[in-house]
Amino acid sequence: MQLELLIEKFKQKDEKAFETLYNMYNDSMQGVIYNIVRDSDIAEEVMQDVFIKAWHNASTYSAEKGRFFTWILNIARNAAIDKTRSKSFKNSKQNLDATFFVDILETNESLDNKTDSIGIAKFVGKLAKKCIEVIELLYFKGYTQTEASEALDMPIGTIKTRNRNCIQELRNMVLK
Repeated sequence: MQLELLIEKFKQKDEKAFETLYNMYNDSMQGVIYNIVRDSDIAEEVMQDVFIKAWHNASTYSAEKGRFFTWILNIARNAAIDKTRSKSFKNSKQNLDATFFVDILETNESLDNKTDSIGIAKFVGKLAKKCIEVIELLYFKGYTQTEASEALDMPIGTIKTRNRNCIQELRNMVLK
């Protein structure tokens, strides 16, 4: 079935279209969510919430504004960030052992196999180091622009500009 038709049926609340899109995108979404929440059970829970939210808000999707994948990816990313900011999430992470934090801080490779299933790792890897740092923090670790500014010791304006330029560079690579 063509993606456009599938999405149109999804918008019309067709359960088979929902199931097909869920099967197409759930691994990719869960990988992105996992990179932010760093807990597979929570990632699965958030991922399911993402598809339910997409189902309830399907009428807001517009192909003129972007691809369906990007639309649902933004829902996933925002839901994961919201989860990390929730009181229950913060309380659950209070007594973690140091290896959890060491892994987050020391890993240079947050694009794990699940995230790579969306095919973005090969493109991000081609970017300049300065782009990789910003994209890693903002999109794969869930940092806000202010947090990324502090972590990289850069002015917020530089983070915003670099983010915009690097995302444009990614778009150009994907479109080639």
